[in-house]
Order: sequence, then C-alpha cells, then structure tokens
Amino acid sequence: MENIAYISLNERRVKLLIVQSRNGRYRILEEVENYYDLTGDIVKDCLFSPKSKNDILKILNIYRFTIETFKAEKMIAVASNIIVKARNYRGFLDEIYTNTGMNFLISNDDEVVRNVYLSCMSKIDASKGYIVDIDPYHTYILKFTKRNVVEYNSIPYGYSNLSAIDGTFADKVALVKKDLKKCSLVKSYDGDFVIGCGESFIDVARIAKKLLKYPIDIDNNYDLSSEGVGKVGAFVSGVDAQKVKKIKGLGPEGAESINGGLAIITAIYDILKVESICVSSAYALEGVVLSNLVGTANEKYSDMLQNSLDALYEFKKEGLAINNQVYEMAILLFKQLKVVHKLPRVYAKPLKIAAYMYDCGKFISFKDNQKHAYYTILNSAIAGASQKDIVLAAFACSCQNLDNFNLPEVMKYKDILSDEDVDAIRKMGVLVRLAVNLNASRKNVINDIICDILGDSIIMKTVVNADPSFEIIQSMKVSDDFRKVFKKSLQII
Repeated sequence: MENIAYISLNERRVKLLIVQSRNGRYRILEEVENYYDLTGDIVKDCLFSPKSKNDILKILNIYRFTIETFKAEKMIAVASNIIVKARNYRGFLDEIYTNTGMNFLISNDDEVVRNVYLSCMSKIDASKGYIVDIDPYHTYILKFTKRNVVEYNSIPYGYSNLSAIDGTFADKVALVKKDLKKCSLVKSYDGDFVIGCGESFIDVARIAKKLLKYPIDIDNNYDLSSEGVGKVGAFVSGVDAQKVKKIKGLGPEGAESINGGLAIITAIYDILKVESICVSSAYALEGVVLSNLVGTANEKYSDMLQNSLDALYEFKKEGLAINNQVYEMAILLFKQLKVVHKLPRVYAKPLKIAAYMYDCGKFISFKDNQKHAYYTILNSAIAGASQKDIVLAAFACSCQNLDNFNLPEVMKYKDILSDEDVDAIRKMGVLVRLAVNLNASRKNVINDIICDILGDSIIMKTVVNADPSFEIIQSMKVSDDFRKVFKKSLQII
C-alpha cells in the first residue's frame, strides 16, 4: 500500500489529489482545488505575470505541506499544454521545481485523450462508441471500439474561450457547428453510442434533472436527452449570468461551464442528431491515476460492476469479509426460488449490488446499519450499473430489515420505478438477509442449496462441508419476513 500525490496545473486551476493505492485499486484521501484565471496572461499577453507566478507558487507550497502530512511516497505532476502559449513557461516550471520539488510534465493532446478515455472506461460500460470531452479551451471527440481509441478530433472551442466570445447564443452554436462539420468523426458518425465528459455536461445535466424533476441525484451514467438540453437552454436564456453561478449543485465555474458549454452541447446534438448522450463523471486526472496503478485491478475487466464493487471494498475489507460469499448465495437463492419470486433476470444486477454491499451501512454505524445502507449505496459512485439499478439496490439492501421499507420514500421515484420494482425491492431485501444468515459463521459452511417447493411451504436443503447448525438457526429468523413477502412458510434442513 502506498500514498501517491497527483498535481494538475492548467489555465483555470491547480488541483491536488492524494490517493492510496493497493492491489491496483485506489481511494481518494484528499482532494483540493484552487481557482484563478490565467486567460489574460496566456491568451492575451503570452507571459506569466509576476502576480500569477507568486499566487501559483504559494498554492503549490501549501500543497507540498499537505503531501508531506499524508506521507505520500511519490508525486506525479501534469500541466495542460495550453500553458506553452506563455513564452516564459519553461522558466516558470523550473522555478516551481526549485521551490517545491514538483516536476511538471506537459500533457499533449494524445495524452489528454488517453487519460479521458481511461477514466471514462472505468465508469461507463461500453465496448464501442464516441466520447465528447469539453474542457476550458478545447473539445475532443474520440471514437473507440473494442476498448481502444481508434481516432480523435479536436476543435478549438471549450466552455471558457467560447463563453468569452461576443455574440448571441445562436451565434456561438453556429460557430461550433462550422468546426464540427470539418471533423472526420462527425462526418462518419452513424448513430453510435455517445458519452459526454467534462464539467459542462455534468452542470447541464444537473440543471436538466431539476427541470425534468428527475429524482436520482447521481451524475455518472445519466442519459441527458435532447429535451433536457432544450429545457436548460430556455431556462438559462432568461437567467442573468451572476444568478447562474448561484444555481445549487453547479461547480465553481458554473456560469462559464453553462454558457459556453451549453452552446457546444447544443451544436453536438444538432449535428449528430442524437436523442440522448450518456453523461460520465470521468476526468483526465483520474486517467493519470489509473495509468500509474500497478496490479491486477489495472487490467481490462470484463465485469465492470464486479471491479467497481471490489474497488469499493479493497480498503474496507477485513480477514473475515464474506461479501462475495453473500452475493453468490443470494444469486443461488434467486435462481432456486425463481418460481416463487417470479422476478425476471433484470433484477440480478441490483441484487448483486445489494448482496455484495450488505454491510456497507456499518461504515456509518453498526446500529441501524441496514437503514444507513440506503444512502451509502446511492453515494458510492458504483460503475457498471444503471442509475435505476443503483436505486433498487439501495432500497433492497435497507430492506434486509422489512421495517425499513418506506413507501413514501420509494414513491419519490415513481417516475422511475414500476409496481413490479416496488414488489421486487422487498423480495430482494429478504433474499439478501437470508444469504447473509446462511453465511453466519463466516466459514463458508454451506456449499449449495436445493429448494423443494411443496404447496404453501418451501424446504431448503443445505449441502455442507461442516456443521451448519448456527447458519440454520440464524436463517430461520428470516422465516416470518419470508412468509410476508413470498406467502410461503420456510423450513431449512
């Protein structure tokens, strides 16, 4: 296990990310961002001013102290290639190294594209398609297939420099369209899946969710519809730029991100004629982190969901962890009791999440931990599952105790969840609790389950490798809830 510090520097901000790495997986220990505006220095004057250099050096020296506090063994520093527009950039980077020991490497377009792609592929489960990444000064369009980038284009407009251009919103959209039409990937686009990355996509999606009354507050894997983009455009057109900054949930660069980014996004929808784009919370610095991980988890996984769950538990698991055993037992019960629960296969994924994360509420408090599981799952940034799957899993995990079933809370998602979903939540909750209790001794005593369904009763026969008395005693405590949900009595032998 090691702590690694990542520092990124561009024309808008300097960011520090300290991560802890183990077995090719990582968790964030600290994240700090400080904002400034070097537009005047780089774009207009082509020089770093003394004030800007002093401000950045002050921030980096503070970051250095933080890095030492976390005892990071290694520092990796990257700078945006936009800074090379300043004629004195080399001298400034040398000055940074002399004062802080941070040796900044300048990322070229190829590296930016690769890092965005790596981050995106850790969050969205797609084997081929397009990625559109909007940064402050560029928009990148990537085409990938079989988990490799085959081509990319870029246009010289990002949310910042486009926002600074005089003209109406329609003028800016037309300006972006003109450049998009020259891109080879746009010309050859044939309806492939499109992923949107960057602050503009996230901020536009957050406003769209509010306007459409979408109940799930998760950024990643949200389908931003053309209708949503249109509603955001109509809403923003009547709001002063200063008021845009105050919209709840937007990032620090919300006004520019919306005003310039929305024009780019609108142009992309118009040119590609797509109905929706899948929003990803991917960002380039995360790609740098992923590219520097060493270990099995840095391989290309066929099961993104499993990798995501394993990554969540890498730094929380203990010697007696049984998360995978509980999941396997829950799926076994799901298959064995198919004629009883009558749930289709689509519920296997939320059941997997709920079963694997059965104990996640304990990270908050052991008392009422099943209740805490609800918001823990919703805020765990799980990849490889739809937002609906995550919501279902959150409710199901909390329903290990059926007293936690809260219909008014469930009804907040009435536009997302069907009556069958509501019924499935309680059934999955009981299956998860039963799977946990069938692993009560944490020694993997039960190898298999065979269920005999006899009228109004179910006899569950255990195939064991040791005495299962404790497992059976604990599992029979679920029998009352089992009868409530499945309308059948339960006997375990």
